[in-house]
Amino acid sequence: MPSGYSAATAAPLVILLHGYGASGLIQEFYFNLQPQAEARGFLYVHPDGTKNQLDRAFWNATDGCCDNTQSVDDSAYITFIIDRVSAAYNVDPARVYLVGHSNGGFMSYRMACDHADQVAAIVSLAGATFEDASKCAPSEPVSVLQIHGTSDETIRYEGGSTPVGSYPSAESTVAEWSDYNGCTTTTESLGTADLGSLLEGDETAKKAFTGCPVDGKVELWTMAAGPHIPLFTENFAVDIIDWLYAHPKV
Repeated sequence: MPSGYSAATAAPLVILLHGYGASGLIQEFYFNLQPQAEARGFLYVHPDGTKNQLDRAFWNATDGCCDNTQSVDDSAYITFIIDRVSAAYNVDPARVYLVGHSNGGFMSYRMACDHADQVAAIVSLAGATFEDASKCAPSEPVSVLQIHGTSDETIRYEGGSTPVGSYPSAESTVAEWSDYNGCTTTTESLGTADLGSLLEGDETAKKAFTGCPVDGKVELWTMAAGPHIPLFTENFAVDIIDWLYAHPKV
């Protein structure tokens, strides 16, 4: 809860979902959203997933990631978090956002599929949506930002598989969501940005699908030569919160 929180004013809620084997605290250390929560006044949760038999925390997300043994209902769990925080604090239902890395990105897509009425927008770093598009049937548009490095050898930009199953490419992921949201099949360039501190120049190319509804924008930010765990410039946290704030429900 930011120090400036007032129950008289509805606040955005941001939930950060960690990657496989990580934790909410580790993910916060990596993404560094806490200062943004304080400065910009959003409620902030970074929960932990269930630990598997290898003592690795995970989210049971899509057909490609990342649980094939325990059948944990993380869709219900994260919905419970949203409901619990909303009962305790004045949450703006039009500004409930999910941010996830890798397995957490997959889980963000799962929530957008299952609970589109609760989720305004998601940001996925190195995640993907369902390989089988028929398993996702969002009840309404959800704005989606996919960020992915072309040199990611863990969750490959061009798609691939895990021990659980297959996942689509970054391009196919956003194309599927453009279809769900009712966008056109054409894209437009939004320019470039410098997100990777160890990558040369403005390495990230941004593009957006055209014709999307105002609360169902779909963008892909491609980090040229970006790895699975890129080291970010200082503006990364600002950029993703800026993007989320620009995409509330209407």
